Order: sequence, then C-alpha cells, then structure tokens
Amino acid sequence: MPPLLSPDSWPRLTVVAVLDILLVAALIYQLLLIVRGTRAAHVLIGILFLIAGYNLASWFQLNALRSVLSSVVPYTAIAVIVLFQSEIRRTLARIGRRRPFGSGFRRQEAADEILLALPRLVQDRLGALIVLERDIGLRTFIESGVRLDALVSRDLLLAIFRRNAPLHDGAVIIQKDRVAAAACFLPLSMNPALGSKMGTRHRAAIGITEETDCLSIVVSEQTGHISIAAFGDIEQDVTLKRVEERITAHFGDGFAEFRSSDEGTADIPMDDDFSRQQRVSRP
Repeated sequence: MPPLLSPDSWPRLTVVAVLDILLVAALIYQLLLIVRGTRAAHVLIGILFLIAGYNLASWFQLNALRSVLSSVVPYTAIAVIVLFQSEIRRTLARIGRRRPFGSGFRRQEAADEILLALPRLVQDRLGALIVLERDIGLRTFIESGVRLDALVSRDLLLAIFRRNAPLHDGAVIIQKDRVAAAACFLPLSMNPALGSKMGTRHRAAIGITEETDCLSIVVSEQTGHISIAAFGDIEQDVTLKRVEERITAHFGDGFAEFRSSDEGTADIPMDDDFSRQQRVSRP
C-alpha cells in the first residue's frame, strides 16, 4: 500500500483553490438535482461504484480486478452520454435560455381567456391540457398536432376540449396570444416518484416541462381538479387564483401587465353551480 502523504506535501489552500472547490461542489450539486428522483440516479450510482472499485483495486494492487475494470471504466463517458441524453439536453436547453429576449407567452388577454375557460372545463369535467410556451420553442411538438394559429379565446378552448371533439385528445400549445396547435403529442414523464395514480394527461404535462421551460395547465376528466406543472414538478388541485399567481410568477417581468392579485379571479364569471361548489369545498 502506498504511504500516505505527509501534511508538508499537501497543496496550499489559496483563494483560487477555495473558489475552485466551491465551483466543483456547485456543479456536483446541480448534477444531483438533475438526476434526483429519476431512473438516471440509479445508473449514476452504478457508474460511481465502478469508478470507486477501480480506484480501490489500484490502491490495494488487486491486479485482476483492476484489469477487468480498466476495460470498462474508459467507456463510462460514452455510457453517460447515451443514458443521460434527455437530462443533458434539458440542462443545455436551460443554460441556453434567452430570458431577456424571450418571445413566449406574454399577453394579458390570452391569460384572461384561459381563466375564463377553466371554470366551465372544471364544471363539466372536460379533460384539458394547455401548454404555455415561454423561451424554449415548442415547434417540434406543435408539428405533431393540428395547426390552428388562432387567437386564444374561451369559446375556442371549450370547443377544442369538448367531449368527442376531433381535437379533444392531446394538448393545446399557446404561443404569445395565439393557439398554435391542438391535439399535440407530448413526451410522458418517466419519473418513478409520480406514482401509478398519475394519468397520461398529467404525465404529459410534467414531461413537456422536464424538457422545456413552458407552463402546463391540466384539468382532470375524472375529478375536475386543476393542476399546474413547471420544471418537472406538478401542483395539484389548485384554485383559479393560484393559476393566476403561477402564470404571473412563471413569466416574470414580461407578464407585468397581468392584472394584480387584488383583483384576483373576482372578475371571472362563473356558473352558479360551480361557484356554489367552490364555496362548499372550502373550509
């Protein structure tokens, strides 16, 4: 076993060395955040075990084990690229985000129309999935659906998600103040932490936010509850006021014209039955 290094031979701890350590720690932390709760986390643990085993074999001079691992470890870089391609693509997309010059969802009128449509979708329990584009383009997913290029309106959204309507299945993608396409196919989230009770519509809402910086609004066909997904996370059973708050927070300064929370959703007309149901359900 090689002798331990004496303290005199240790490198000096300088300001640059401390900064270097902090940057590496931050990089490792961001990597753990990316793979947390995904299947990639187990793959990463397996790769780390291989690397640790190779180092231990070299340290204790286990030549046979080191010889076997030496033929495997050099290919771990390729394995990481293949196995983590979706995570790498998502991370690079977030790094390349052009937030100050983004051309995503911005218009107050579009948000008003969405908030007007949600009460009827909830009341009639019409399953719906609405995706609001921010900075990362959704052209690939738009091309998978039926192009509309129409102004966002309450009546249009209700017509699209009406039961047995031709465009009912799939997602509606909104760019700025226009419905770019309907019946769009979205990638399903494979996060094992979601559980088996999460339906296809909700998994699609999460999956698109894992790959882009959009915001997804979901209405459950079974329960009529509203959910909001962003950055791979989902918040379920939210109110209309919460939807408004999440839109405002997600689109930041570019959405500053959106009406203040003091006005809330009081200006949004609701059917009497739906309003009564909301009052009863609240403590």
